[in-house]
Formats: sequence, structure tokens, C-alpha cells
Amino acid sequence: MLTGVDRSAFVLSRPHRSVIGEGRLALFDHPGAALRALADGSARAVVGALPFDLSEPCALTVPATFTVRDARWRPPVAVPPLPSIVGAREEPSGAEHMRRIAALVARIDAGELAKVVAARSVEVACAGRIDPHGLLAALVARDHAGNGFCADLSPAGPGMEDAFLVGASPESLVRRDGRSVSCWPLAGTAPRSPDPVVDVQRAEELASSAKNVHEHGFVVDWLRERLAPLCSGLRVEARPSVVATPQVWHLGTRIEGTLRDPAISALDVALHVHPTPAVGGTPHEAALEAIRASEGSRGFYAGAVGWCDSRGDGEWMVSIRCAEVRGDRARAFAGGGIVAGSDPRAELDETSAKLRTLLGALGVPSDMLGGV
Repeated sequence: MLTGVDRSAFVLSRPHRSVIGEGRLALFDHPGAALRALADGSARAVVGALPFDLSEPCALTVPATFTVRDARWRPPVAVPPLPSIVGAREEPSGAEHMRRIAALVARIDAGELAKVVAARSVEVACAGRIDPHGLLAALVARDHAGNGFCADLSPAGPGMEDAFLVGASPESLVRRDGRSVSCWPLAGTAPRSPDPVVDVQRAEELASSAKNVHEHGFVVDWLRERLAPLCSGLRVEARPSVVATPQVWHLGTRIEGTLRDPAISALDVALHVHPTPAVGGTPHEAALEAIRASEGSRGFYAGAVGWCDSRGDGEWMVSIRCAEVRGDRARAFAGGGIVAGSDPRAELDETSAKLRTLLGALGVPSDMLGGV
């Protein structure tokens, strides 16, 4: 059980399961080393985070104790409260984010890109140290499905000491149980409304939105193409369904298959399909280059967080609705898919809705930032 003493403990909370890894027997900054440890039996399990750009260091750990429970994570009594908010700063500003989106739409209209995800962040300063498991507890409590994760980023090397990735992602990149493998990509978004009538209307409009269905299709096509060589009997839902999270509606499509080779692990599949167009874009390399030129390194935002055991079973979540936490600072991230016809103001509003997951859990007042 997580006692609150092990500040580096890994936690993944899901509606059906919680995974906790405590202690550190080995650290890996490259996934190849982790895969070898799983294959040769020196690691019972590996937990941690993959970066958005797989050429950058990862943060993977072989935990001393590895516990799986068939229920969402329940925080221990020892989790400390979150400190008060001192200030918050947008990066880039809302105006600059809209300018970047307009430039990306122009490139899409010119035929250089079909879709690219544009992201921004908010850095929050607090009056004291942010306990990562305290923030996780706040996120899980606010998420109706009990989603949440906390991963120690120090295995990534110098500069990542006392850094954690904490979030409440609803999006499963890959889940493997035996030879069964599944994905649940989410792409296409509409903000929720406190008015029940308006809220339902927004969900219906999202389901019938040609723009959002088109954007979602890029992700489904990518996963189908990447998974088909690995799987037999690949099953892809014919149409996306509308998925509710506390702040936004998403379009989601369930994808399931049976692995041809039982030696292929959950981590193998995650590395094979990441990053999907849900966080990158289409064409793949052109979109990633556009993101690097516009945003620089994303670090672990829009990467993946999860676990894989020595049998190959595991689950990796897309690391969205998350923040990088260091000491008294938390940098929260959000992005949105840009396609032909995207409106910069609407895209800014979408990221604002997504940011409220983290900013609300931290206790950031709604009037502290003009664009959020």
C-alpha cells in the first residue's frame, strides 16, 4: 500500500484497476534497456513515462514492490494538502497561441500538413512544495472515472531531479492482456456546459461535426495501419462515440485485436504506435517537425505513462491533462488538433477547457488568467 512515505512511488489509477510501484531497483532512460530487463527476467515489471519525442530520455523504473488492484486508487490519509497559489503565467500567451494556429492553418491550406496538434502551457507558482501524490488525490477525486497517474521523472537524468508527471488522462494508448490488445484514441473535442440542455446539445453537435470526425479519423487510420501487421482479427468501431470527461466531450473509437506474436509486450506496442496523430499530426514527420519548430521540446507532455510486467501485460496512457511538478511549481499542458477550417479563437477556448482539469485541482482561481 502507498503510505505517502515513498515520494517517488508510481501510481496509475483507472476505473477497473490501480497499479502502484514503490522503491527503485533499477532506472532506465532508454526503453530498449527496460525491454531487455523484462525479457531476461531481471525485472518483474517496469513503470514510468515515455517522452513525446522518443529520441529524448525516458523515465522508467523497476519498482521494488509492484501491486495491482481491481479498483481505482484510493489515497492514503498521509497525503498532504496542496499549498495556496501565488501566481500563474501562460506560455505562450493566448494571443500568441492563436497566431501560431493561424500560421498552421495557412500551412494546411497550402497542402504542407493535414493535421497538427498545437499545445500551450500554464506555469503555476505555489506558496510551498506541491506534493505529487496530493495533486494526484485531487485529480482522482474530481474525475468521475477515477483516472489519474503520478510518475517520477528523475530516471530521465540530470535536470529532472525532484520532477514528477501528474495527470488524469482519459485516453488509453494501449492495453495488453495476454494476446489481446486494445486502444481507445480520443480526438475531436467540445467543452462541457453546466447547463444540462446545452451540455447534451454540445455532445450531439460534436458527434455530427464533419471537422471533428475528420480530425478523429486521422488517429484511427494511423492506429489501424500500425496495428494491422501485429494483429490478427483487428476490430475497429465503424463510427466514433461521444465520451464524457469532467471538462470536455471527446470523440472516441475502440480498437481491439489479437497479437500474432505473444512475445510482443504492452511496452513494445506503445513504442510502435506513439506518438499518434491525437498528439502529433499528419503527415507524421512533417507534423512533428512543425511542433518542434513552434513549441520546442514538449518533454513528457503528450508522451505516455504506464506499466508493463514480465509477461508482457500492461497499460500505457497518453499523457494529456497533466502537469510537470517540481518543488513549488507545476506546469500544466493542453493542446488541440488543428485541421483545415480550424478557428484560432475556438482552439484557444478548447485548450482553456482542457487546462481546467489541472488548474482546478491545483486551486487556481478562474480569474487569475485571462485566456484560461
